[in-house]
Amino acid sequence: MLASLYNTFGNCFKIPELKSRILFTAALLAICRVIAFIRVPGLDAEALKTTMEKATSGGAMGMYNLFTGGALEHAAVGALGIMPYISATIIVQLLTAVVPQLSKLAREEGGRAKIIQYGRYLTVGLCLLQGAFIVFGWEKPDESGKNLMLYAPEYIWWYRIQALLVLTTGTMLLMWLGEQITERGIGNGVSLVITIGIVARLPKAVQGLQDMFFPAAGAEPKNLGHAVALILLLVGVIAGVIAVTQAQRKIPVQYAQRAVGRKVYSGGTSFMPLRVNYAGVMPIIFAGAILSFPQQLAARAGTYLDLPFLMKIGRALTEGTFLYLFIYGLMILFFSYFWVATQFNELQIADDLKKNGGYIPGVRPGQATSEFLHHAMTRITLAGALFLTVIAIIPIILTQLMTITPDVAQFFGGTSMLITVGVMLDTMRQVESHLMMRHYDGFLKKGRLRGRF
Repeated sequence: MLASLYNTFGNCFKIPELKSRILFTAALLAICRVIAFIRVPGLDAEALKTTMEKATSGGAMGMYNLFTGGALEHAAVGALGIMPYISATIIVQLLTAVVPQLSKLAREEGGRAKIIQYGRYLTVGLCLLQGAFIVFGWEKPDESGKNLMLYAPEYIWWYRIQALLVLTTGTMLLMWLGEQITERGIGNGVSLVITIGIVARLPKAVQGLQDMFFPAAGAEPKNLGHAVALILLLVGVIAGVIAVTQAQRKIPVQYAQRAVGRKVYSGGTSFMPLRVNYAGVMPIIFAGAILSFPQQLAARAGTYLDLPFLMKIGRALTEGTFLYLFIYGLMILFFSYFWVATQFNELQIADDLKKNGGYIPGVRPGQATSEFLHHAMTRITLAGALFLTVIAIIPIILTQLMTITPDVAQFFGGTSMLITVGVMLDTMRQVESHLMMRHYDGFLKKGRLRGRF
């Protein structure tokens, strides 16, 4: 198996076009990592790094730091990461589904390019908004109130404007690099930018595992049973994520023979793939981000206003409590269906099938087809949502029950595992398509990655 994998990687560099795409992608991803370490000028970097490492050890800040590849804790140029661009893209997609003008524009020639441009404009706005919170937070990041700026007080606004422009520029540069990878490299550029940031945290996770089983003198190491359990859990999670990511229900579609002008199109049989995990990682991101807001609001308001019931609510919603896990799971289920409801248009699909002379065997065209697709998507979405819920709570349970550090636990599930596995599979599909076009073997024996029924 290893020899076959080695030969496959060798074949990738025998194709000039594929070789250039791989090297181009690697070079741009290296630039992305450099952006995550160049610090914003005007700050006491070492003192800020110590404070930020504590602030980003878990919770919403930890997740955001993960997506930026550690740039947030380094107070780097890329501290905002590429998340503002992704957030803007999601907002525009949701608006396109509910705003008739945008929906009509998306179907027009050149409309998609305009919608992408709107997303870029929105990205700049989100960068300025989120960047302002980070810049003000860097000035006095902890409760000590110590000012970590190197500028004199009279130049404070110069520092704020400068830092805000630097952070916005860093995100726009990452967005541009991601688009260049998509166009001239291999794989989805934006997804690879996030993935390389997640993978860059792997050495820290390995160090955490080493400290667990081979701690410093005086600390009690974990026993061999813990190591075996973690290995089995990791293998099971990876296998499950791969299976569900590729899982799909194939709806058979029959096309009748039809004539368009002087051309006669023969009938045939095809299928319509309905993905089990249609929403991907979005429900987990939505649920985690939204749930962290009331917890922080209640905790801070209770402390400042000296209201015990608000502080009690804040403690009850702390990550790892039973109430948190229960609400977190319900929100993942809700957002899984919400994403499908806004992005999967069964009415449009049924209408397109009818116009092209296609129909599902045993189902009448039109409204009956739309209801059939809605019913099928509802059932398979439940399976995907339950799987997402289990994957999402595994790192939280590991952190609480086995006292595993968040840096290690994040690689046993959650968004990091879903994103990494999904992006790797997508990149492998693109590489295999290049290999198969030149009659080379792919990563699998049959030369392609199959979807699962």
